[in-house]
Amino acid sequence: MSGLNLAQQEAVNYLHGPCLVLAGAGSGKTRVITHKIARLIQSGLAPQRIAAITFTNKAAAEMRERAKGLIGRDANKVVVCTFHALGVRMMREDGAVLGLKPAFSILDSDDVTKILKDAGGTTDAATARIWQWTISKWKNMGLNAAQAEAQAADDNERITARIMARYEERLTAYQSVDFDDLIGMPLKLLREHEAVRAKWQAALGHVLVDEYQDTNATQYEVLKALVGQRGRFTAVGDDDQSIYGWRGATLDNLRKLPVDFPTLKVIKLEQNYRSTSAILRAANNVIGPNPKLFPKTLFSELGEGEPVRVVDADNEQHEAERAVARIQSLRSSESVTQGPQFKEFRDFAILYRANHQARVFEQALRKAQIPYKVSGGQSFFDRAEIKDLCGWFRLWVNNDDDPAFLRAVTTPKRGIGHTTLASLGTFASQYKLSLFEALFSPSLPSVMARRGMEGLHEFGRYINDLEYRARRTLGAEDARAFLNDWLKEIEYQKHLYDGEDSEQAAASRWTNVMEFCDWMAQRCGGQASDPSGATIDSETKSLLEVAQTISLLSTISEREQDQNVVTLSTLHASKGLEWPHVMLIGVNEGLLPFKLEDDGGRQQKVSDDTLQRLQEERRLMYVGITRAQRSLAVSWTKRRKQGREMVPAQPSRFIAEMALDQKTAREDPREKLKALRAEFARKAQQSAAAAAAAQAAP
Repeated sequence: MSGLNLAQQEAVNYLHGPCLVLAGAGSGKTRVITHKIARLIQSGLAPQRIAAITFTNKAAAEMRERAKGLIGRDANKVVVCTFHALGVRMMREDGAVLGLKPAFSILDSDDVTKILKDAGGTTDAATARIWQWTISKWKNMGLNAAQAEAQAADDNERITARIMARYEERLTAYQSVDFDDLIGMPLKLLREHEAVRAKWQAALGHVLVDEYQDTNATQYEVLKALVGQRGRFTAVGDDDQSIYGWRGATLDNLRKLPVDFPTLKVIKLEQNYRSTSAILRAANNVIGPNPKLFPKTLFSELGEGEPVRVVDADNEQHEAERAVARIQSLRSSESVTQGPQFKEFRDFAILYRANHQARVFEQALRKAQIPYKVSGGQSFFDRAEIKDLCGWFRLWVNNDDDPAFLRAVTTPKRGIGHTTLASLGTFASQYKLSLFEALFSPSLPSVMARRGMEGLHEFGRYINDLEYRARRTLGAEDARAFLNDWLKEIEYQKHLYDGEDSEQAAASRWTNVMEFCDWMAQRCGGQASDPSGATIDSETKSLLEVAQTISLLSTISEREQDQNVVTLSTLHASKGLEWPHVMLIGVNEGLLPFKLEDDGGRQQKVSDDTLQRLQEERRLMYVGITRAQRSLAVSWTKRRKQGREMVPAQPSRFIAEMALDQKTAREDPREKLKALRAEFARKAQQSAAAAAAAQAAP
């Protein structure tokens, strides 16, 4: 176990019982997980009996690659996936006992909104999204519609619970699930079906969970059911980095572990390999006021480093100017501590609490001709053209997927009008059929004109033909040819160009389609490009098999993996990342921590809810601080824009909580930059004068 410190070695070598690894920021948690996978295999556990569960496809890909570096091709046998991907695997294998066929569809957020609009009898998407959020919260708490209605707090919740019941009926009819079901249904499988539970407990000899503090109540119950009484698992997390309470993550899962598993071994990783001591001291001080489940203090052997800087600004524009000046100043600096390796644009990040704060910084960076990217922007799979293609794929896989049917039959347009589709929908509802089943019903001609029937039958036969061909299309080369032919058949390129005013926009969308089809083809065999951009070997698959996995994927590798640009990111999106130089901006009361007062400006009675929100905001500040490796600047503004007015603003309480000593530099980077430029000008003049003197000498 070379290269591991003593605490890391202890975590890696503890194999036979429940283990909680409290991994502080930058303490090498992924290293511990991958080494533990290798150690479990070394101890005799078959690789396929090890499950390592993460929260994102990118994290899973990174973990698999790092494990491969330690154990070679055996890493491909380890089950490395997200909670949702494991749920899909369980339901495809055993979902029949819940009435699901293996080729069920996974609905995306837009599909869910449309179904809820229909179930709730509204055309207002905003209202449907409120229902969607509430239903998601209930599902994450393990409640079905009947249970939600029984404990509804008011009429609004009772109405939402009844809409949830109609929504659940539609999902059953469509042989579809939403993302919350990918956790809730596997739990139902494990709890209510003993044979299924015994099968999965036998299949998985050890379960490792990354980012354990981000699990919700249902995910914890799934973990408990998977590991059973033996409790052979390793949970790796950090209560100080729990920042997803708004989406159901709960620290109760950390509190429950020692109660539910009395023999739990707790190991703390406190040595940080990322940040300097000055940065870690500020982080430890900020998180100090929060109550501790398992107290720990991070330390570093990287030296004291640059002091943390506090920068005040007159307003947001001034703050953005100072951030740009700081980037220019650090890139121009000859400081030995920075070194030449930390002067690329990619070494800088500007982090903020809310998306709207990015705009003024984008303007300032553009003005200074500094390249940048906004992290956490639109997912590749959220683009309309990619959703169109995925609608077709979903229909090949599951003919009963009505939302996919409606998207495919109307995109591109094929002469099947709304009147025909409305008649088909009414007929399907009356006889409790999916739209695809209904179009082949012998009774349909009694309610539909011949022309409409012919168009629907042609579409149905085409889908059946595509499904047949996709099932028999094996390997990357054949898949690429199939997809290109299919796009020509449906004239999708023409559809894009007809629908865009700008030819440039249409060309960009078509490029996305080509990139997506190429990526799909790669996954059919040989070498595949993972969502993180890593290349992995995979067995040959049919195009239909690959289409089954599409709904789970939320990211795709960008063409340039490591662009040399400044990163703009929300604090939430920055978790798990790091940069040599970080600027935390907008560190004002009301922004970070986010507003904790009522509209009248009066301090609320300090309720448990308010305290918990404040503690989570403090953890968010801690996450921001610990993204920095070499330098950290924290900025706040004296005035902020509110509507059309400028209002006085106060520095965040977290700046005081950092307890920076009197030596902390309070700087104006513009002045520093002026001094540097003056110094460079002086040196240039001296060189020119020396050259002139040398030339004039006899």
